[in-house]
Amino acid sequence: MINKFARSILYSVPQWIEKYSLEKNEMIFYVPSDKVISFLTFLKDHTNTKFKILIDVTAVDYPSKAKRFEIVYNLLSVRHNFRIRVKTCVDEITSVESATVVFNSANWFEREIWDLFGVFFTNHKDLRRILTDYGFQGHPLRKDFPLTGFKEFRYDDSQKRVISEPITVSQEFRYFDFASPWFFFSPGE
Repeated sequence: MINKFARSILYSVPQWIEKYSLEKNEMIFYVPSDKVISFLTFLKDHTNTKFKILIDVTAVDYPSKAKRFEIVYNLLSVRHNFRIRVKTCVDEITSVESATVVFNSANWFEREIWDLFGVFFTNHKDLRRILTDYGFQGHPLRKDFPLTGFKEFRYDDSQKRVISEPITVSQEFRYFDFASPWFFFSPGE
């Protein structure tokens, strides 16, 4: 039944689909980034599909690929009791059309992807940071984002704001002798 349903979608809009796969009884359609809105509109409004609910939008970073970001839209059809996944791939420069024109619930998801991955969504009405501070540099969920630095950020309740401080490591380096788990000594001893 799933393959028959997938084939009906493939035959309806073959010009919008780059690739199709079936994994663990879930249909996954790969579409070009400029056809995402057309395909999502088709899936939402067509009589045979009726994917009226956008469950979420997320992204995955594959830095070794030319189009390193994979944007994933998860949809639900309550009428047919079925889920579908739509994927598109973009690079760091290419933008994706905002899905808020089709699904209003895409607003926060796209803001999160912009904030954490740096993928730009054109025609988004309020594309600003949502999880990081406004002065934050970079996008923390990119694989090439540095894991350590020289500053730490914390919220100071008395000042009611985020404070940037130099990192302090409170514990000095210790050398453990694994022959005895109860005894340790420092290299200077």
